[in-house]
Amino acid sequence: MADGQRPPAPGGGGPRHATAPEPEPAPPGDGVPPGARPTSRDVARAAGVSQATVSLVLGDKWRGRVSPGTADTVRDTARSLGYRPNLAARNLRLGHTRTALLVVPALTHEFFARVYTGAAAVAERHGFGVVVYPSPDGIGPAKDPFASARAALDGVIASSMATDALTALRASGLPLVMLDSDPEDRGAAARVNLAIADGVRQVAGHLLDLGHRRYLHLAPAIDSWTFEVRARALAAAVGAVPGASVRTVRGPFTVDAAREAAHRALTAPGPRPTAVVCDGDTLAAGVCKAARRLGLRVPEDLSVTGFDDLALATAVEPELTTVRLPAEQVGERGMHALLAVLDGRAPARDELPVQLVVRESTGPVPGAVPGSVPGPVPGSVR
Repeated sequence: MADGQRPPAPGGGGPRHATAPEPEPAPPGDGVPPGARPTSRDVARAAGVSQATVSLVLGDKWRGRVSPGTADTVRDTARSLGYRPNLAARNLRLGHTRTALLVVPALTHEFFARVYTGAAAVAERHGFGVVVYPSPDGIGPAKDPFASARAALDGVIASSMATDALTALRASGLPLVMLDSDPEDRGAAARVNLAIADGVRQVAGHLLDLGHRRYLHLAPAIDSWTFEVRARALAAAVGAVPGASVRTVRGPFTVDAAREAAHRALTAPGPRPTAVVCDGDTLAAGVCKAARRLGLRVPEDLSVTGFDDLALATAVEPELTTVRLPAEQVGERGMHALLAVLDGRAPARDELPVQLVVRESTGPVPGAVPGSVPGPVPGSVR
């Protein structure tokens, strides 16, 4: 027998060249030794698909290439096996980090915590992570949170209340999605806006329908597009009604500051306002405290409205009439917009609707005789 030749296999007939049959796909969860980290090959074998299909599905590139049913099977199998892609290797290969930065004034504010929840949920479904960066003191300049934003991030989502904190990040050239921001600002690749002006018009229409004509507007002392829009919308709605007036007072965005500002305004010389419109539920809580200390009843002597519909709105007594803002949807839409920009698609441009929620903190103008409160003001929104 020549060197290098193998003896015939038992049973005769010379060398055999037939390959062994492909193993049957294992049920999800099988085929991975205890303690071993599952691989994409394990997922492919258990799901009965190729590794290329696994990569397409888990890389969110499957649409038009893989059926929805197969995509669901791959995701379910990966979840069952506990498979997690090697993100470091994939990011190095693809040249991106699959990480978004969310810039907000503060996570201590419920609204922005809910924005993060919405953004993170969408990001997770697309294999992205979200890093939160609260701007120092809520507003004002902030240093680039990373030595090189371009190297560490794929894009930025930011609240208009933290606009001044974005100087370094804007210079990085990263895609920027602005939340609740000026549509005329050309510095953003996309934006997600709420129907803020409509929310203010709903508040004004509700109070005007109740007969109120003297208004105090309590606003934060923050240079932000969203608060400018609220002030303009309220002034326009009240100014359209003969005999109605509004005075705007600005101050820190805290309960104590609102209480002090309301106390000064409600004890100032001249006719007292009968309704206080606040740019946040936090401010409205401060107004209610001031009213109680002055012996004023809400809403019998003074109607108070908030904005946001935080948990605080139903924790105070009486519960606040306020404007409900869909915070989680803002985060969801912001993340979807960033993903669209990164994929070269056009993001959605419509405003997210807001809703007036009428509770116990608003009532007819003081002194109104039952049945004498004017009907709805023409053009007002309920």
